[in-house]
Amino acid sequence: MLAVLWVGEFLIAAGTNLVIPFLPLYIEQLGVHQLAAVERWSGVVYSSTFLLSAVAQPIWGKLADRVGRKPMLIRSGMGMGIVMASLGLVHSVWQLLVLRALMGTVSGFVGAAIALQASQTPRQDAGRALGTLQTGAVSGTLVGPLIGGVLSEWVGIRNCFFFTGAAEVLAAVLVIFFVHERFRPDPEVSNLALGPFFRQLAATGIVIPLFVVTMLIQMGYLSIEPIVTIYVHLLNPHTPHLATLAGATFAAIGVGNVLSAPRLGRLADRIGSDRVLWWSLVVAAALYVPQAFVRSAYQLMALRFLLGLALGGLQPSVQALIRRHTPTTLLGRVYGFNASSMMVGNLVGPNLGGFVSAAFGIPLVFLSTAAILSLDAVWVYRAVFRAPARLPQA
Repeated sequence: MLAVLWVGEFLIAAGTNLVIPFLPLYIEQLGVHQLAAVERWSGVVYSSTFLLSAVAQPIWGKLADRVGRKPMLIRSGMGMGIVMASLGLVHSVWQLLVLRALMGTVSGFVGAAIALQASQTPRQDAGRALGTLQTGAVSGTLVGPLIGGVLSEWVGIRNCFFFTGAAEVLAAVLVIFFVHERFRPDPEVSNLALGPFFRQLAATGIVIPLFVVTMLIQMGYLSIEPIVTIYVHLLNPHTPHLATLAGATFAAIGVGNVLSAPRLGRLADRIGSDRVLWWSLVVAAALYVPQAFVRSAYQLMALRFLLGLALGGLQPSVQALIRRHTPTTLLGRVYGFNASSMMVGNLVGPNLGGFVSAAFGIPLVFLSTAAILSLDAVWVYRAVFRAPARLPQA
């Protein structure tokens, strides 16, 4: 099952990020020609998916606890595939915006996959399994833009959406035939109203603080993304291969993440996810500081690779801690709220990085990100290390 979910996460993440290279070009084809307008529409269209996804994830998570996580995987894969293919049929930028927003409402594959894997994995092995699963999404995020750039030149932008939609439907088909879920709902628990639900989470002393941790991790991680290419150009202004060098710098952090996540997951199973989470945050914060003072893109690339090694211990540790402190009957809903926190971080991080860069310069973006992750480490120490050690009953 883990292998199938890995492939599914890869296909979904690759499809979601595939549009990055050619989204501004597509907006221009739809009739927006002024550069400033293209930039504004690109930001709005791209972020609309995250905004609606943040609202929808908890709703799908609650439904997953009622009917099972496998049906949610199928729903999300099919829904995203259909919407993605429909993007190739639009004739105005407003239609593109509406469909991208709809993409956010039907998403949820990755969160459902995490909940399903966590519910079928013994708590003592959750770190390894969830760390391995994360590499599927990270790999798709890395490869997606590359595939998008090549595919758009090969078959055209509109046909690119059709190919991608088919790949996301394939993820759902793989789940239908190769994923088997042992699911027994508890109506009394899964139908909890929002108030009692959050009171039960608050009683754990740790799950709600982990939502904050997730948001801050994503804010810090994505605050740098909008300015990496600009920074690479400033560091190596005379390079004839700016796109390649910037792409490699982008990819370095993901490569490190893919290499370290399963290993840090196994380490978390042995020594505790809380310790791995805290040390990963401390090391990541420390590695952001020298990036503000590098003198070449190759130094930046090396530091981002090391940073990726540290970041590989973050989300799997958070997910394993949620698994440890959450009843199985509530996992879908809890992971849904965690995914919603992640989407909020995805929205705030790039905008925060862009604002700080424009107002105070690029180096301060790295220093402010180090500060965010340092605060996150303090939050983990106070909220997670001091949480009660009791386990849920189911």
